[in-house]
Amino acid sequence: MMDADMQSAGFRQARLARKTALVEDYVELIADLLHDGQEARQVDIATRLGVSQPTVAKMLVRLEAEGLVTRRRYRGIFLTDTGHDMARESRERHVVVEQFLRALGVSEASACVDAEGMEHYVGKETLAALRHALDAGLATFMQAASRRD
Repeated sequence: MMDADMQSAGFRQARLARKTALVEDYVELIADLLHDGQEARQVDIATRLGVSQPTVAKMLVRLEAEGLVTRRRYRGIFLTDTGHDMARESRERHVVVEQFLRALGVSEASACVDAEGMEHYVGKETLAALRHALDAGLATFMQAASRRD
């Protein structure tokens, strides 16, 4: 059985990831909407996340209290500098995880969907290892290996 300290560290990391995953999803989506030149409106967020507008309204109160967004009446939702930083970090993790899955031969659709969940649970060391594998040519290696089968 695993060492108790190591096991509890794993559980702590998973709890923290669960706690922040939803916040990161909202912030990342708001950044995506703003980046695409759209206004980040409550109705658009609800539609894209597949939740009700009251659910989004509650989360926006939380995001504002945590200093991640600002809201302007009749103008939508905007990210603070802290919100932008969180969105960037979350997007970077998503891209690395998705690229890694694609390099393994996972379909684009599955890699995108799976990365959306996995991005929140990948630690810094693991993320660095995924980047290293990609930079070292994992995709080329996997393609060559699959041709030998």
